Amino acid sequence: MGLLDGKAVLITGGGKGVGFGIASKMAENGANLFITGRTESRLAEAAEKLKNAYGCDCAYLVAEGSNEDDVKAAIKACVDHYGKLDCVVNNAQASKSGVNLVDHSIEDFDLAIDTGVHATFYYMKNAFPELKKTKGCVINLASGAGLFGRVGQSSYAAAKEGIRGMTRVAATEWGADGVRANCICPLAMTEQLAAWKEEYPEAFDGIVKTIPLGRYGDPKDDIGGVAVFLASDLSRYVSGETITAQGGSGLRP
Repeated sequence: MGLLDGKAVLITGGGKGVGFGIASKMAENGANLFITGRTESRLAEAAEKLKNAYGCDCAYLVAEGSNEDDVKAAIKACVDHYGKLDCVVNNAQASKSGVNLVDHSIEDFDLAIDTGVHATFYYMKNAFPELKKTKGCVINLASGAGLFGRVGQSSYAAAKEGIRGMTRVAATEWGADGVRANCICPLAMTEQLAAWKEEYPEAFDGIVKTIPLGRYGDPKDDIGGVAVFLASDLSRYVSGETITAQGGSGLRP
């Protein structure tokens, strides 16, 4: 028995990084998955890995989160496939991380806002009617970059803080309908973070020294574990945001 047995979960950016880690942990706990992203080959490979490793059902669709028509199509495809939607994980995000604020162009900034804030808004807005039917939930990914003002992360942090604020409002507005909204703010070891480490090795090492565990979070076991709890029926009395940064976690109602 898993905490998510029979639940249908849509994960944006589920083909790599934190999204794949969350997908893996949810599949391990019995969820059926629908993953989206911009690269079909990556989604196909991820879906095959998830099905082989966990015996779950995993469908996928190429979808650009900043395009509302793509978002609507993804939600419809998920509901058509599984007959319902229990959880949406808004994970996908593009940005010009590693570029200092004064070197950002407006196009760089728009990239982060469009793929982060706008995409999250589209998925939340269009998934709500289905989530209301299942008394489901939204799990949004913000970041320690916004919480702690990381170097070279201005547009990324701005987008993630926008997502964090929007999550709080949704938790307030949707609670009466039984729909939960939570936000995870991780410091997770991903390919993107590895690239940032190469660009800012001193900043990377400085952050690690402030983490009690002495390491960044693991996308599957740390971040995915929190996501599983939030998507499970155990979390029905929790709303607001969840922070998994600095090597620990805490729930804020």
